[in-house]
Amino acid sequence: MIKRKATETILRLCKGFPVVAITGPRQSGKTTLARAVFPEKAYVSLEDPDVRSFAETDPRAFLSRFPDGVILDEVQRCPDLFSYLQTIVDQDKKMGRFILTGSQQFGLHTKITQSLAGRVGMVQLLPFSYAELADGGRAPADPESAICTGSYPPLYDREVLSSDWYPGYVETYVERDLHQLINVRDLRTFQLFLRMCAARTGQLLNLSSIANDCGITHNTAKAWLSVLEASYILFFLQPHHRNFNKRLTKSPKLYFYDTGLASWLLGIQNKEQVMTHSLRGALFETWVISELVKGRFNRGLRSNLFFWRDSTGNEVDVLVEQGELLVPIEIKAGRTITADYFTALRKWMALAGSISGVPRVVYGGSDSQQRTDFSFVSWNEVAGLAGEV
Repeated sequence: MIKRKATETILRLCKGFPVVAITGPRQSGKTTLARAVFPEKAYVSLEDPDVRSFAETDPRAFLSRFPDGVILDEVQRCPDLFSYLQTIVDQDKKMGRFILTGSQQFGLHTKITQSLAGRVGMVQLLPFSYAELADGGRAPADPESAICTGSYPPLYDREVLSSDWYPGYVETYVERDLHQLINVRDLRTFQLFLRMCAARTGQLLNLSSIANDCGITHNTAKAWLSVLEASYILFFLQPHHRNFNKRLTKSPKLYFYDTGLASWLLGIQNKEQVMTHSLRGALFETWVISELVKGRFNRGLRSNLFFWRDSTGNEVDVLVEQGELLVPIEIKAGRTITADYFTALRKWMALAGSISGVPRVVYGGSDSQQRTDFSFVSWNEVAGLAGEV
């Protein structure tokens, strides 16, 4: 089993919270991690209809079976349990008693806010980070392989090709979650919508453009994006508010959490196709930013990542907010350092002055370098950077 970086975070939270919730996309390893960290705890899955029926019809009796606590898997499937959990933990006050997992942000977060606020430590578990794969001896050998394979655990614990696994993942989990959250009558149109989103990873969100390309309304596109965000398929990088007397872009940028899924949706089947694809740069940027997000989430922290872009097109791919400092990061898929890698960062530094941290460039080459004004970080050393942001 590949050790997860979030293990220490979960153990830390169990010392200060009676309930710990592990959220993340389906098949990201939430159940495996919970059972590995707490082998002594009972485990029940609320995906099981019989178990769920018992929990719904007699929640007091259901929970009384677990005086020493329990792992409740996919707990958002039984929302009435949250109020009963509140009563138990308020009376008992034992830390780390209940471990909850869930794969839909909206359902789980809403119930936690309503019934368990202040009683829950939260961890968001995404698919494997590059650091986890490297520690387990399973890291891809080059950035193109990392991009097209993706990082979902089933791709690394069994003999299955990503091109065989992703179709089933979309049909079994993504589309099922969609049915649970909103009523979609035309799955074919939704599948097209997914592909259109993949084609826009790393780009500014333009709802009208996506809606027009799919033949759906603006509101439908907005609702579907919300479902994909709730299911941890994609996320939005927000623009930073510092304007430096410039007009700023207000739209967020769209990214997929997993480049393997985005690649499959784009019809990419192998690393050679990544190398020649028109979206190679956007996919590499997506991969790097998702690694930075994983570094935050694995430590139990929220994202502190933004981007910066003014109305004239000056842009910094990532701004890391660290107190009063803003650390700029440029992301380049090329393997050879060229002069244009510095252009955006120099403009940013001239505008930002003393609030700019040491700028970094993450690139597709294999040699990290420290220069006078810039740090160059190889793609395969992004784990170190992810641990700093």
